[in-house]
Amino acid sequence: MKTKTNGFTLIEIMMVVAILGLTLTMGFPIFLRAIRREGMGKVERDLVQACQSARRAAIMNNQTTDLVIRPLDRTFGVAGAFETVEMPGNIAIEALGINFQPMQEADEARVHFYPAATSDEFIIILHSTDGSYLTLYLDCITALVRVENGAVNPYKR
Repeated sequence: MKTKTNGFTLIEIMMVVAILGLTLTMGFPIFLRAIRREGMGKVERDLVQACQSARRAAIMNNQTTDLVIRPLDRTFGVAGAFETVEMPGNIAIEALGINFQPMQEADEARVHFYPAATSDEFIIILHSTDGSYLTLYLDCITALVRVENGAVNPYKR
């Protein structure tokens, strides 16, 4: 007389573990690439939002508002409008220019946003360890941000 037991056999459990291991092994590189790209995407979103917040604060408060970038600390923010954000470790500032002056080696760089919805000339080129580049420009007439993938550095000759 056979007795029926509940549960899984050792072979069934080993097969499930092997399939899970194989699936994770194939998916891990894709997961790592997605995480690295997320760093660049987050910095892009944060910089665009910081510029928009500075523009809005300048117009609403009728006073000049500054986007403060600290290239050596890898942080940026707008006092009273956008809290300071630190860039991820895999993102580097390749070039930073304000009013056609290179500022990537400065302790602090300030981009002025004026109440008339204008701003200083501003460009920042970011480089990720995965080889991707991102360029953000400010249209100084409207103080609106333009984002481009890739980079052409106007400060290097």
